[in-house]
Amino acid sequence: MSTTMCASCSFFEDHAANTAATLEGAGLCRFNPPVSQPEADARGLWPVVKSDDWCGHFEEDTQAA
Repeated sequence: MSTTMCASCSFFEDHAANTAATLEGAGLCRFNPPVSQPEADARGLWPVVKSDDWCGHFEEDTQAA
């Protein structure tokens, strides 16, 4: 796996993707704030990304075990 992929980024959270279900090979990008929803009482959602995606905001996760 390339070291610049989302799974290696400090902003990637390998976690349930905005629902109770966990998406295999996906997680949440915590670089930007959650995306607002059109309904006033709806909660914002974090962008869901694939673990092998990448972007220009990559920062190496130095806390990874």
